[in-house]
Amino acid sequence: MSFAAWAYILFTFSLVVVFAFIIVHYYNPRRKKEVEAPKHRMLDDEN
Repeated sequence: MSFAAWAYILFTFSLVVVFAFIIVHYYNPRRKKEVEAPKHRMLDDEN
């Protein structure tokens, strides 16, 4: 394989790893309150 082929494979693999990390980090059960807070703030009354 040429250098360009290895570069594409490495780049694609790194993007998959970063995407998986983002998904795991965002949907972590410990972050549920932090993620859901803006939704509940939007629905709260100002009064």
